[in-house]
Amino acid sequence: MIDPGTKLEGEEYLAYNRRRWGGDGWTGHLRHSGKPVGANFANWKWWPHTLKAHQLVAYFEQKRNNQQQEDTTDRTNQALFDVLYEEGENPSSVDVLVESVGVKKLGLSDWEAEELRLFLEQDKAAAQVKQEISEGRKKFKISGVPYFVIGKEGQKPYGFSGAQPPETFLEIFEELAG
Repeated sequence: MIDPGTKLEGEEYLAYNRRRWGGDGWTGHLRHSGKPVGANFANWKWWPHTLKAHQLVAYFEQKRNNQQQEDTTDRTNQALFDVLYEEGENPSSVDVLVESVGVKKLGLSDWEAEELRLFLEQDKAAAQVKQEISEGRKKFKISGVPYFVIGKEGQKPYGFSGAQPPETFLEIFEELAG
């Protein structure tokens, strides 16, 4: 979760940044770094509480078989990113998650949308999501997002925090492959 201390309904972007850090100056580097890869942060209006968004990802992962799961997770995360940072919507809201992400971005039918709405309103995956986050924090000492864990099967994983340029990933992959 980005910040579990965020109000459950999310918070207005600038008000949150002023409360937490005194302003949003820290986002300048993020915005600058994101532009070349299409992450413009052009309409960032909300600081969301991300529990419902994590539940949305869990919903789609449960609905897909293992072969489709990675693609589904990537598509869902991209849709969440677009809705929050580019379209200015609040993904703390069940309505936004169902309509803007589920229906408009991921093509859910009416009955699937209602199933998703019930899943989110009833917090069906909340305990699972919280447990996975807790385990990740303990196992990898995760204290911020994004956080990456990379490794080969059977080897100790390599974890690192923060948004990183592609070169950093290449260096780590080369080190692990060697």
